[in-house]
Formats: sequence, structure tokens, C-alpha cells
Amino acid sequence: MKKPLKSFKKMRELMSKHFHEVYEASQDDKQKVAWCTSVGPAELLHSFGFKVYYPENHGAMIGASKKASEYIPYANAIGYSQMICSYLTSDIGAFLKGETPLQKAYNIPSIPKPDVLVYNTNQCRDVYDWFSFYGRKFNVPVIGISSPVNVGEVTENIINDVATQMKSLIPTLEEVSGTKFDIDRLKEVVKLSYECTKLWKECLFFGTHIPSPLTFFDYTVLMAPAVVLRGLPEAIDFYKEANEEIRQEMKKGLTAVPDEKVRLYWEGMPIWGRLRMLAELFYELNTSIVVSTYCNSWIFEDFAYDFDRPFESMAKAYTELFIVRNEEVKEKVIANWIEEFKVDGIIYHEAMTCPNNSNTRYGMPKRLQEKTGKPYLIINGDLNDMRLFSDEQARTSIETFIEQILENK
Repeated sequence: MKKPLKSFKKMRELMSKHFHEVYEASQDDKQKVAWCTSVGPAELLHSFGFKVYYPENHGAMIGASKKASEYIPYANAIGYSQMICSYLTSDIGAFLKGETPLQKAYNIPSIPKPDVLVYNTNQCRDVYDWFSFYGRKFNVPVIGISSPVNVGEVTENIINDVATQMKSLIPTLEEVSGTKFDIDRLKEVVKLSYECTKLWKECLFFGTHIPSPLTFFDYTVLMAPAVVLRGLPEAIDFYKEANEEIRQEMKKGLTAVPDEKVRLYWEGMPIWGRLRMLAELFYELNTSIVVSTYCNSWIFEDFAYDFDRPFESMAKAYTELFIVRNEEVKEKVIANWIEEFKVDGIIYHEAMTCPNNSNTRYGMPKRLQEKTGKPYLIINGDLNDMRLFSDEQARTSIETFIEQILENK
């Protein structure tokens, strides 16, 4: 296997620091904690001085711990369907059981208590229902943004609508934080997020190199600062160091798969409970997954839209997201990445409890194959609920798919 990077250790240290700071703030009456969706208006929250916690990140940790299937029934028992987001059901189930992966990973006894919960439905409506559960439990405000869906062109009308909704959050955030809104501070934070996103894109685009130094499975780890620390200087420092380390190691021959024969695109959510199994399988098959929709979702270049109008810049960035766009835009995006990363085929993950992040249901795979000439494979599974995933079926399907690509080469 390839040489481990120092950046992975640094990333774990950063995440430990982040979780401890958020938890300690939740135990201090003088500090305030805001929960935020992973592609929500974190910049606005940082401008008020909140410590920011991301339940979706916690949900992914639960999935990676392979305990989600133990927790989901607790949420089902209080009326949450088995077919809604398994981030939601596993997270609520863990809360009801009084457990969290933070206990084992960082010796933190519980998730941090929120003072306010702030959502953006640009991912899906489930985040609103998820945050509403905790709003009732902790008796704190739940506020947020209802984003448009199936967006083609991101027009000024759309930008202004979302920006207006963001501005409407200010009175509640002022009341909860005890701090007056500062537009100059928000501009500073948006610029920090933009710098972070540039560096994260640079990191991801090492995958254009043949052979690739990193794969999708590496990036699902390295992405953590882009998710939970954007808007903070720590994220910028991390990616500057990480990118320089990767560049230097590439000069020494760093490759993710030494005898890389096939390059793939991963479309859809990670299968958190099977990342190691899948990483080892693709390694055995001399195959690198060099680009993914999921990891690229934290490239927010439109923060630079207009730094003097930070709300409009945030609105544009958070509405340019892949998941928000219509099928035509999505297909163009994937086709461009296929060409840029020299991809041989696409694997689509049909996540049963995450229809918004599963682009297999309305003919996209077939249309993209006709447009690009690249073959595809659909894997049925889920992001967290491993009862919906078959190791044996996935292995057989993937092995057959790689064999077909190699024969056609």
C-alpha cells in the first residue's frame, strides 16, 4: 500500500480540537453553539462567534463506526420511517440510546447542546425535520433557508431570494449570540471560505495526474476540514500544508494504486460502513476512483462572486451546488469531470435512503453513456444502513465491470 501521509495525522488532530472546542463551548454559559447543515450558511454563524457543529459529519462518523444499524431502530420506534435519510435516523437513534462515536474517538461524553439550529434545504427537506427534532428536545430556535430545487441557470432572482432568507436569520442570531451583526466580519469569513475552497479543489485535482496519488477513499477523510472548518484559518493552513506534502510525495513516486489500469468516477454518497472493504477491492483490481460528485460538493468557487455583497456570494455558492441543479446541468458537470480526469467508467451508488444524492432514477446513467461513451455500473446500497448493502453482490458486480472495461481497452 502507499506511504501514509502526515496530513492524515494532522487532520485527526484538527478534528479532535474541533470537537473538543464545540463540546466545551456547549458546557459554558458564556459561549454559544450553533448546529449547521454541512452546506449551510456557516460563514454567517462564524461571523457571530458561534462554535459550529455539523450533525451530518456526526452521521458519517456513525456510519463509519458500523453501528448505524443498531441505532436506526430507535428512531423507527418513535415514528421515523426506515426509508428516510439514514444519517437522520442513525443520528437520532444514537441520541436516544445515549451514545456517540465521539466517546470512543475523542473521549467526549456526548454531542454538544445547541443554542440554535440553522439549516439549508439545498440538500433535501430531511435536514429541516432532523433539526426540528433537536429543536424540540433542547427547546432552542430552529431557523433556516428553503432553497430552490432543479435549478438550471442560477439567476439574480434566485440569488436575491436566498440572500434575503439568509439576512432574515440575523435577528435570531443576534438575540441568541448576544452579538450585533458585523458585515465586515462576514466579508472576512467569506473570503476565508473562498481560500479554503480553492485549496480543497487543488487537492482534489491531484486526481487528474496519471497514475493518481490519491483516491476517493483518501478524499473522504481529507475533506473533513473543508466541511467543518471552512471559514476558519485552520482549514487554510491545513490544505496549504497537505497540498505541499502531496506535491513533494508525488515527486518521489506517490501513487494510490501502483499498477493503475482503470480510472473511475464515483457518483453518489459514500458507503460509510464499507469504505475499507471497497478501497481494498479496488486496489486489488488495479483501479483508482479518481473523482467523485460527493467530495467535489465542497468546492464553493462562487464565494468570490462579489466579496462586497457577502450574502449574495453565499447565496450563489450554496445554490450552485450539484445536488440543487437540474438533470441537464448535472450531466454537463459529470461529462466535464469525466474528460478532465480521464475516466474509463462511472460507478453510481443508488443510496436507498438518500434519493436526492442518487442520480440513477431518471435515466441519467444511460444518457451519459450515450454522450460520453463511458460504461457505468449501479451499486445498490446506502450511506449508513448496511442492511441495504450486499458485500458479495457488490464485489461480483465490480469485478465484472472492471473486467469488461479492461477487455474493451
